[in-house]
Amino acid sequence: MVSAKLASTILVSYLLVVATVCNAGLSPFYYGNSCPQAADIVKTEVTNILQSNPNLAGGFLRLHFHDCWVNGCDGSVTIKSTADNLAEVDGNVNFQLRAIPEIDQIKAAVEAQCPNTVSCADIVALAARDATVYACGPDWPVALGRRDSRVSHANDADTQLPFPVLSFSGLVQNFANKGFTDREMIVLSGSHTIGHTHCNGIGPNLYNYTGQDSLTDTNPHLDSSFAASLKKPVRKETDDELLRGPSGASTVQYLAQPGSSWLAEFSNGMTKMGQLSPLLAPDGEIRRTCQVIN
Repeated sequence: MVSAKLASTILVSYLLVVATVCNAGLSPFYYGNSCPQAADIVKTEVTNILQSNPNLAGGFLRLHFHDCWVNGCDGSVTIKSTADNLAEVDGNVNFQLRAIPEIDQIKAAVEAQCPNTVSCADIVALAARDATVYACGPDWPVALGRRDSRVSHANDADTQLPFPVLSFSGLVQNFANKGFTDREMIVLSGSHTIGHTHCNGIGPNLYNYTGQDSLTDTNPHLDSSFAASLKKPVRKETDDELLRGPSGASTVQYLAQPGSSWLAEFSNGMTKMGQLSPLLAPDGEIRRTCQVIN
């Protein structure tokens, strides 16, 4: 059960986040007049999708991160490559990026009621939040009003996103480049408690790890158990790196404690990430389908 003190901390953080969001050129109420049902449509579609495939929750969350981390939250991660352009989705770091067809499915449902109104970038952001809540993770207010980019290059993804073999110092620098602290980096790494990982992220640990415990199936819930799990053999090399160095180890130890502020900090971190260089009107467009520019 959540303590009264922790619940109060989460509530205060939530209210502060709402105020911050509204001051960033975005607003949770952006579609209040043009499409007030937008968030409900997205939530319904995400719920239906995850009821059939619960492990896709991590896919929605990863998609939002990979969108925002590359030139801002602009929906560019969902654009297909063409004969003339290799898009972000086909960058090496985006290997087996999931949930893009499902984003288009959600987009179609939104378009049916509010044509040419809600951006793919906003749908990606809403879907990530709703998937996290579905996976028993924290809630946060999603800022809306982003526009969709007409540009997407694989090289941008490969030069801006953190590769799965980065050292702790490399991870710290990568997040610092986007204005995040090492603590925020560790907190947001809690998203690794849900979804799938791939061989390029676990190879060194899979073959060189000296621990005795066997790998276990991923629990489809998102919570602070990620920090506790770092004390055991881990799946991703970047997660293993979080324990290297005193600052990383001490933060992990704190976040692993029952009643820590991880929920509130994760919510704040996701809100901050969702505000990374959003594309705002009159720039960009509202795509009719998320994988193809208009």
